[in-house]
Amino acid sequence: MTYRRWLWPALILTTLIALTLSVGVGSASIPPARALAALAGHGDPVERAILIELRLPRAILGLAVGAILGLAGAALQGYLRNPLAEPSVLGASNGAALGAVVALYFGLATAQEIALPVLAIVGALVALGVLLALARRSDSALTLILAGIAISTLSVAGTSLALNLSPNPFAAMEIMTWLMGSLEDRSFRHVALALPCIASGAALLAGQGRALDALTLGEDGAAALGVDLARTRIRLLLGVAIGVGGAVAVSGAIGFVGLIVPHLIRPLTDRTPSAILWPSALAGAALLTLADVAVRVIPTTNELKLGVVTAFLGVPVFLLHLMRERRLW
Repeated sequence: MTYRRWLWPALILTTLIALTLSVGVGSASIPPARALAALAGHGDPVERAILIELRLPRAILGLAVGAILGLAGAALQGYLRNPLAEPSVLGASNGAALGAVVALYFGLATAQEIALPVLAIVGALVALGVLLALARRSDSALTLILAGIAISTLSVAGTSLALNLSPNPFAAMEIMTWLMGSLEDRSFRHVALALPCIASGAALLAGQGRALDALTLGEDGAAALGVDLARTRIRLLLGVAIGVGGAVAVSGAIGFVGLIVPHLIRPLTDRTPSAILWPSALAGAALLTLADVAVRVIPTTNELKLGVVTAFLGVPVFLLHLMRERRLW
């Protein structure tokens, strides 16, 4: 259809607009001319510090985290052939969140700031290892879903236990604040930590387009076409664990992006899983970055948490899409 040829230009334009707004919008008003001068290395040093040291890392992380969440959601929905699949289905998001909560609970994040993101990534990888151990004897997607639900439930229980046994209310508040998700006060140190994980995860996920297309015929049909189901599963799980683990490590728990973005993109493509992967990554980047801009412009005493905004935006959009879109899959 004609509108399909405009999908990529529209997504690229929207992403560029989101990036521009993320760098240009904040509590400190900086005119465009002075902002360009500051980004070029001239102008007021305070404005330059605000733009380069505060807003630019936040914008980069918004794009990167949104991209991996959208891509992971599209890949999992294609592999599991389940329109409700997202990274938390396999326990990756909750495993990463539990790892970060451990760092906060035991005070490791206070003693060494790098401990929080490192333990979040470790938590996602541990969840992956348990998942593979539980489902190693079966190539069935249903087995992965059931094992993922068990791991996700266990991770949520561990997080709830940490809140319940928190030694003081300040530790519990810190854990709850992190679980709500945010990109506030992120620096290039966080960018350097997250981007290698996100890039590695994205490379593993994006290279599975052919296998995901074959899986639309079922597992037997895909195997008949020469798809190595075990290898595909390992690559997808590694991609989700590493990519989402790196994202959650710096952003906290952010929901709904991996769920709603593929549903918004699917009607604008031929609905094959391979055609949805990269557009979902770009749409996820734009969506999360715009949501992060929204938390800055909504007038509140304290800045809203990004996970709260994505939930409030995601649920109505998802329900509206379901009502309009008769063909759900």
